[in-house]
Amino acid sequence: QVQLVESGGGSVQAGESLRLSCAASGRIFRINTMVWYRQAPGKQRELVSSITTEHSTKYADSVKGRFTISRDNDKNTMYLQMSTLNPEDTAIYYCNAQIVEIIRNLNDGGERLEPREVWGQGTQVTVSS
Repeated sequence: QVQLVESGGGSVQAGESLRLSCAASGRIFRINTMVWYRQAPGKQRELVSSITTEHSTKYADSVKGRFTISRDNDKNTMYLQMSTLNPEDTAIYYCNAQIVEIIRNLNDGGERLEPREVWGQGTQVTVSS
C-alpha cells in the first residue's frame, strides 16, 4: 500500500523553471534514499539526482548547477527544483525510493517492518526551444 506520486510536470520554454514533487503515502516507518530518474523518448532511463535521509545529495553532470533536490521528512515528500531548462531535459521524470513499510500480520494482529523499492507513475516535462 505504500505509494509514490509525482506531480508538477508541464510544458515550458527553454530557460524557464519547474518544480517537481514526489509524495509518499501509506504506513511508512522510514524512507531511506530517494531518487529522481528520467527517460526521454528512445533513450535509456537516466539517474538525475538522489538524496539521503540525512540530506546528502548527488547530481548527474548534465543537471549540476541547474537542478536542486530536497526533501521534507515530516511530509514524506521529495522535490526537484529545475531551473534554466533546455530541450534536452524533456523526459518523463520518475520518483524512486527505498521505503520501510509497517505491515499488519493477519494471523496475530502484530506488526512488522518490511523494506520495499517503490516507483512512482512518472510526470511529463516538455521543454521547447
